[in-house]
Amino acid sequence: MRRKDKAIADRRLIDQILAQAQVCRLGLCRDNQPYIVPLSFGYDGQCLFFHTALEGRKIDYMAANPRVCFELEQEVRLVSHETNPCQWSFSFYSVIGFGRLEELMEPKEQMHALNQIMRHYSGRAWDFSGEALGKVRVWRLVIGEITGKKSKDKPA
Repeated sequence: MRRKDKAIADRRLIDQILAQAQVCRLGLCRDNQPYIVPLSFGYDGQCLFFHTALEGRKIDYMAANPRVCFELEQEVRLVSHETNPCQWSFSFYSVIGFGRLEELMEPKEQMHALNQIMRHYSGRAWDFSGEALGKVRVWRLVIGEITGKKSKDKPA
């Protein structure tokens, strides 16, 4: 990271940002064409989890290249200045990482992943029928590299 003063080195804070973020943006690439998609997600301290439809553009990109980038942020706030437009900025916490996608095929793994997603948003586990599992594809993003960043307006 070029701006070391903005880097977050504390993994606990990175995990807290992940726990509080509402949306994960997944960066995909196929045939030298990038594609970014927002996702609901779950996190278990090591991997991110999400689900998709059974087919679509996102699936095509993931099949072509399982290597991905992801981004999440929280507490984004515009910082304005009354007289100097060059002093406008944003205050935020963000996380960017790289990893590899794996499709989960076993029902037990799929339920674990779906419950990570549901715990993230509802705070509890749910039961999923075989019929529900048959309507989605479930994915694990194995994190290979992760970094955090905060704006200068946010205390560490």
